[in-house]
Amino acid sequence: MRSVWPGWRALLAGGLIGLGASLAAVLDPFHLLEVAELKALDARFTLRGPRAPAALIVVIAIDEDTFDELDLPWPFPRALHGELVDIVSRARPVAVGLDLIFDVPSSRGADDDEALARAVARARNVVLGAALTAVQGSGFVKEDLNPPIRPIRDGAAAFGLAGFDTDPDAFIRRAALTRRFQDRDVTSIDVHLHGLAAGAGVPVAPLPPGPEMLINFAGGPGTFPRVPYYRVLNGEVSPDVFRGKIVLVGATTPVLHDRFPAPFAPRGDMAGVEIHANVLDTLTQGIPLRRVPFAVAGLAAVLAGIGGVWAAAGRRPLPAFGLVAGAGLLYLAAGQAAFVWGRYWVEALPAPLALAVGYVGAVARNLVREQREKARLSRFFSPAVVAEIIRHRDEVNLGSSRRRMTVLFSDIRGFTAMSEKMPPEEVAAFLREYLTEMTEAVFRHGGTVDKYVGDAIMALYNVPFEAPDHAARAVRTALEFQRRLRPLAERVHATYGSHLRCGVGINTGEAVVGTIGSRQRLEYTAIGDTVNLGSRLEGLTKDFDVPIIIGEGTHREVKDLFETRYLGEVHIRGKEIPVKIYGVVEHADEPPDQSSGGLPSTVRSTSRPASK
Repeated sequence: MRSVWPGWRALLAGGLIGLGASLAAVLDPFHLLEVAELKALDARFTLRGPRAPAALIVVIAIDEDTFDELDLPWPFPRALHGELVDIVSRARPVAVGLDLIFDVPSSRGADDDEALARAVARARNVVLGAALTAVQGSGFVKEDLNPPIRPIRDGAAAFGLAGFDTDPDAFIRRAALTRRFQDRDVTSIDVHLHGLAAGAGVPVAPLPPGPEMLINFAGGPGTFPRVPYYRVLNGEVSPDVFRGKIVLVGATTPVLHDRFPAPFAPRGDMAGVEIHANVLDTLTQGIPLRRVPFAVAGLAAVLAGIGGVWAAAGRRPLPAFGLVAGAGLLYLAAGQAAFVWGRYWVEALPAPLALAVGYVGAVARNLVREQREKARLSRFFSPAVVAEIIRHRDEVNLGSSRRRMTVLFSDIRGFTAMSEKMPPEEVAAFLREYLTEMTEAVFRHGGTVDKYVGDAIMALYNVPFEAPDHAARAVRTALEFQRRLRPLAERVHATYGSHLRCGVGINTGEAVVGTIGSRQRLEYTAIGDTVNLGSRLEGLTKDFDVPIIIGEGTHREVKDLFETRYLGEVHIRGKEIPVKIYGVVEHADEPPDQSSGGLPSTVRSTSRPASK
């Protein structure tokens, strides 16, 4: 049984495939793999499903109903926002975050700004939003911080960045906790709200290290408790809704264009204020996603590339595909488990990509080698035998070994005289036609063509697969040679006057069979005394003027199947003991065997001795 472990070169190729997949994910100039990886992360959220958020955050939504009920154009009067802040503050919330930008004076005058500023100062726990904008020109990027104007920001607990950074596919998955601006760090609105909650004695987790984090989204739009802006103003909401909570105020209506695509909102309907709610929920619970170091994914990709090559090395494509698909699914399932229970983001693409490329590459290489092997074997074996050798390559041994077999030698009588009368091109065409006909006969009866020598053919039976009736198969082939030669011989006789006959010698016995030859060239053949005697028997057909002569070993196996004549004992050069030989009686009207190489359709047991 051939080992399923490939050679070290194949394993090295698998490792290089994995390394290439890792480098492709790192370099990725067009962000194709990066976007695909981000989509895989979204799929992990979808498979996990929504989770229950902490009962600490309430959203006051400036929604469509608010516009309908208030019947005011945007932007709303800032005094109205101040009234809202006063109402919420009376309920003693932990903190109030206004996801609104007040970076320019109110169009309604300074009194409008003052009204909001007084309400913010009275509350003492309001965090205002600021915008960090960037203008990119030819060779430069200009950033500008747009904080709330005075006097609104003077009474606020803090102001922080309210914007988000998008990924290459325009989705929001990360939150900037701090941003560098003019040699100083500017903190986000969410970090300030987290700090106010901690200062108020609310049990919150410490801030994660680093300037940004991966948001652990709780769900899609509407996941967090949400009350309309107008209902708070109308006094329709109980103060208990806000007591001890972090209250976020922001727009949810699509009219104000503060909506973004996110893992649970692929159509872009996640309001910015709800994204802040997810950020705060992640911060307060201390559950940000943790991206596994890429070195781990790179190592997994290298191992996957090797695994893909190994899976396809010693197996048929379909079973190998089952292994590869199973390994890929197992890897993805393990990554999903790490995501759900450990909050780890494991790269989903490099390892399966390396696994697939390693498998496809190995299968393609195997197919190319298989086609080459088929082309090589088709010189010796019939298409059916070649297919069996390829299908059972692990069980078939084409190396040299001793076995009982039958050898057939054939030659054309009168070929030399004929070839002297024919142009070389016609001789070559005739040989091609003749050898094709005879080879078809050999293959039809399960034989193996060992070699051609001019017009001579050497064929083997009972190789490479066992055929108990190998001697009978060889005799049937010899009889079919005679039938197939007749129309060719009649055509040559009509054209050139030459008489062609086919002499066949067959012998059965022990021989060494397999791939034999030099280091530079190997051939599938047979050697031994059995083969030498078969060749001599073919030569004796001239002396005895019979088309088919078989040796004693063959005769013992076929005497009950074919009509034979005992030709006597002959001395063969190199043998001290005379050899008994027999002729096979040919019947001109005998129909071709229809058994596809199996047992003959009729059985005869008429063997009688004869002398030369």
